[in-house]
Amino acid sequence: MPEKAAVIGSNSFSGSHLVDFLLLQGLEVLGVSRSLEPHPVFLPYRDNGRRDSFSFLQADLNLDFDRLLAALDSFQPGIVVNFAAQGMVAQSWQAPEQWLRTNTLAMVRLHEALRRRDYLKVFVQASTPEVYGDVSGRITEDAPYNPSTPYAVSKAACDMSLMAFVRNYRFPAVLTRSANVYGPGQQLYRIIPRTILAILTGGKLALQGGGNSLRSFIHIRDVAEATWLAARKAPAGSIVHLGTGTEISIRQLVETICGLMGADFSKTVDLVPARAGQDSAYRLDCAEARRLLDWQPKVSLQAGLEQTISWVKANLAVLREQPLEYTHKD
Repeated sequence: MPEKAAVIGSNSFSGSHLVDFLLLQGLEVLGVSRSLEPHPVFLPYRDNGRRDSFSFLQADLNLDFDRLLAALDSFQPGIVVNFAAQGMVAQSWQAPEQWLRTNTLAMVRLHEALRRRDYLKVFVQASTPEVYGDVSGRITEDAPYNPSTPYAVSKAACDMSLMAFVRNYRFPAVLTRSANVYGPGQQLYRIIPRTILAILTGGKLALQGGGNSLRSFIHIRDVAEATWLAARKAPAGSIVHLGTGTEISIRQLVETICGLMGADFSKTVDLVPARAGQDSAYRLDCAEARRLLDWQPKVSLQAGLEQTISWVKANLAVLREQPLEYTHKD
């Protein structure tokens, strides 16, 4: 029988690419998201030849928990990967209780149910470097939590609870903390597709804080592979950083995209103030991922940007009709 995996948050950028990756490994996959599947342009698994091995459930962790759990019990996945979260950082200041409800309370409820399921062999939680807050130097996985925003607080609380479950119940959980993901199929409000669209459509990009924040950008296919390897190889209680070890400022990133597309940076951006709680840099030490998973990223930033530019250009007519701004759902 094929191995089975459930991906919660399968409509997300990371979730949809993991679904595609797992299907190509020969697994049967159950995808779960609170919204219906988006336009196929955002679903890399739509035409990979393995769609018959994928099933989808629309279910909200907060509102449809019993139905979600019943679907998991029926499917009986050995691997469960969670990407579901209220994920926007700036907006978390506007309704912090919603971020805590979804990212912490709903997650604890899910972990409590899954620890009693014999079919579960490993649970992978997609965490975030935001839990470390604004730090200097290279960050290892044992760095203290110092979250700067309600979003980061909600993710840190979930992680701490999950690690308590590992210690007390031997819950088979592994945490990943990824640098900024990007690639074809990403939601249009994210910095890279947003910049490309601004150049192609003559729009303007608001560059928060002048674009001085440092970030490491990692291609989504590298993250999908590492997530799969974490499920296969990492011992329970492991935390692994997924990054490239190379940082770039947001301004330099936008300048690079402008250079690749022959655009004038000064005509592409508007400089605006930094958002509240905006961390200046994340520098992830990824030695643990290399040691535990025998993994390292393969896609260079330039190659990944060129892929993403090509994806936007090839689908521009469709993308023009898609929402360009984040729409919050409580």
